[in-house]
Amino acid sequence: MLGYNARNSMRGVVFLGDRKLTLEQFPDPTPGQGEVVLAIKASGMCGSDLRHYRALRPAPDSRELVIAGHEPCGMVIDVGAGVQANFAPVDARVMVHHYKGCGCCKHCRVGWSQLCRSGTTVYGVTGHGGHAHFMKVPASTLVPLPDELSFEEGAAISCGTGTAYGALKRIDVSGRDTLAIFGQGPVGLSATMLGCAMGARVIAVDISAERLELAKAFGADAVVNSNETDPVTAIHDLTHGEGAETTMDCSGVAEARVAAVRSAGTWGRIALVGEGGTATFDVSQHLLRRQLTIHASWTFSAMGQAECASFIVDKKLPLRNLLTHRFKIDEAETAYRLFDSQTTGKGVFLF
Repeated sequence: MLGYNARNSMRGVVFLGDRKLTLEQFPDPTPGQGEVVLAIKASGMCGSDLRHYRALRPAPDSRELVIAGHEPCGMVIDVGAGVQANFAPVDARVMVHHYKGCGCCKHCRVGWSQLCRSGTTVYGVTGHGGHAHFMKVPASTLVPLPDELSFEEGAAISCGTGTAYGALKRIDVSGRDTLAIFGQGPVGLSATMLGCAMGARVIAVDISAERLELAKAFGADAVVNSNETDPVTAIHDLTHGEGAETTMDCSGVAEARVAAVRSAGTWGRIALVGEGGTATFDVSQHLLRRQLTIHASWTFSAMGQAECASFIVDKKLPLRNLLTHRFKIDEAETAYRLFDSQTTGKGVFLF
């Protein structure tokens, strides 16, 4: 057993709902069969955290406390039985594909364990996540972190940036496309950076002037403040009345989803990425008679996560610039209050 267990316990961030959180004490994790323990170096804050942070619900009892954080990145420090030494060597730099399925079904076997029909553990939601000094996960969830990337960049790829990359692949973005991205939070800003690197002309849409300035810095050719300008009209004006070949909603807001559909040109490809809520379309007018294709894109596979990291390295993309705020775990209340304002880039806890 390694020296970290001499501590016996660690503190982890727990969401209580109604914009409240706490730091609770948890035992240091010990790896079981097929598991490893990571020393977390960086744990990202994701927009989907806000659903749990804001949720109105009774305070959980001690049996229900789950450490938050589904964007963990760190180093292997302890290895359980049955893990091949060359698969998860001690001191390996790794990201985590933050889902655990049955491991046997067709979805798990191709790296899409979040689609497992037997049920899925989502680390940071239904299983202990990365907002603590240590984290225990199955070795099968590990994704190597390239030496060229920092731990905080690895944390970003572990959900938000990886999600943007997966959606862009679903709609096959390339240099022949104008790409309109609704929502310039961490996922949307990642999509702006990645879409530009794929050759697209990017139009970024948001209601935050601060986030639109970040989108410009990441290469957006045009920005639209949808509090001031109708984005559908603006995008059609910017595309000579044709509409964009590709659009993406990263906000999860019904109006933005509808606008993403209405902004697409004939034969357009659309990715719906933002979680939650509903949207209503006129199927004939908005979809059928313009031959649109809508993709629902939920995160990425383990192999897709590795591919995203390689793309960022190969293209020498400045992903570190997405991370605008860095915190210690003691600053969790301040961190989530600021992130809840939805005016910043990405926040990350460093250990």
